[in-house]
Amino acid sequence: MSDFIIGIGKRIKDIRKESGLTINELANRANVSNGLISRIENGRTIPSLPVLLDLIQSLDIDASYFFEGVEKDSTSKFMYIPRENQHIIEKEIEAQGFTYMHIFSKSLNSLGFEAVLLTLEPNSKREKVITDAWEFKYILKGKVKYLIDQEEIILSEGDALYFNGRHPHVPVSISHESCVMLVLYLYSEKN
Repeated sequence: MSDFIIGIGKRIKDIRKESGLTINELANRANVSNGLISRIENGRTIPSLPVLLDLIQSLDIDASYFFEGVEKDSTSKFMYIPRENQHIIEKEIEAQGFTYMHIFSKSLNSLGFEAVLLTLEPNSKREKVITDAWEFKYILKGKVKYLIDQEEIILSEGDALYFNGRHPHVPVSISHESCVMLVLYLYSEKN
């Protein structure tokens, strides 16, 4: 995976928002699911070429215009991401009480990397999901129960969890206070 590939999802999201389209509207136009659009926009999956072309056509833009804005490799020695460049990620419509703040994404050789802050509100709800990544969770504040397949793990402030996201998983609120966790997604072509 390269920065170019990771930039595709961001480009789709930027153009969709500029066009005033919701995830649902774009999904209907391209004849794909809302969940697929969300996963592509948030760098959790790479669209197949036919799906990518359908999405570009559904955005009513020229393919050459689409690829002009896709991030290219940088030779910078570091990446500085000011707070104002971080943004909330739109997730699945079925999720309530989950707020993901995107910090940054980067590809390092065959490894893609994304960092987000997840705030899990009390009484939040979501079904288990599957991602194409290894996931690392670090609890910054609060307490949460993580369900991975049939296993249950209770995590408190300072605890960490690392697992293969291809196993169905979901964090469950078990407190009357918000839980804040740093989430790192590690994508590899050799998972």
